[in-house]
Amino acid sequence: MTDWEDLEEAAKVFAELRPRLFGIAYRMLASASEAEDLVQDVWLRWQATDRGVVTNPGAYLATATTRLAINVAKSARVRRETYVGPWLPEPVDTSSDPLLGAERGEALEFAVLLLLERLSPNERAAYVLREAFDYPYSDIAEILQTSEPAVRQLVSRARKQVTGDRRKPVSGVEQRELLSAFVTAARSGDLAALEKLFAPDVKSLSDGGGIVRASRIPVLGADRVARYIAAFKDRFWVDVDVRFATVNGQAAALLRHDGETFAVLTVHGSAEGIEQVLWMMNPGKLGAVG
Repeated sequence: MTDWEDLEEAAKVFAELRPRLFGIAYRMLASASEAEDLVQDVWLRWQATDRGVVTNPGAYLATATTRLAINVAKSARVRRETYVGPWLPEPVDTSSDPLLGAERGEALEFAVLLLLERLSPNERAAYVLREAFDYPYSDIAEILQTSEPAVRQLVSRARKQVTGDRRKPVSGVEQRELLSAFVTAARSGDLAALEKLFAPDVKSLSDGGGIVRASRIPVLGADRVARYIAAFKDRFWVDVDVRFATVNGQAAALLRHDGETFAVLTVHGSAEGIEQVLWMMNPGKLGAVG
């Protein structure tokens, strides 16, 4: 095989595995741009590797991706401590690749990504590899360079953190209905309709990143959130075009001015009503949803 043919084969292998590598990196970092950069680093490493001694390219590349993601997650945690206002995950369009290379659509919804931020990078990696990609515990142990019992503990602790305090979420159909009803009520500033949609402990989080105007503190409670949203309806919704889409595996509203998306809005609901209203408005985070 010539050098050119060898590189061509390396590119083919990498292209086949790329959705999975991006899926791992995105779930670890909750940032599409950082995940893209990381996967590019893995590609450069793959080119420079003596591939003749690699018996399982999939395992090799998943290991490289996970270990790099753990390092990036550690530095990202420090950066996010000084983030201006609430930090929210960077949305990704999942309509074309609904599972981002995963066997299951786990660890993709915004509410879960926010909970994953509370975990240590190693806990997050173990949870993502097990729950979203169905890796055997023994393989995860090798990737994380630890023992299988230690991995089982990491996954167990992560599951408790992710599912422990959460109420059972509504179905996808019900979530879309809640979102649609919320958009209608918010546009009209219908205070009563908004309060009726909310759970008593609803939380509104707005991520403007200090770049665009957005609340820099969480707004809490049904009455406060309803009054807060009704208060800006006259200036916020003027000439706004709403397009519903599937983002991070759940229904979201893309809010547009003159054909350009300036916010991604979604809600998370349970049987008690809407628990979270998430406004992703940082322009630097909207590139992956157009």
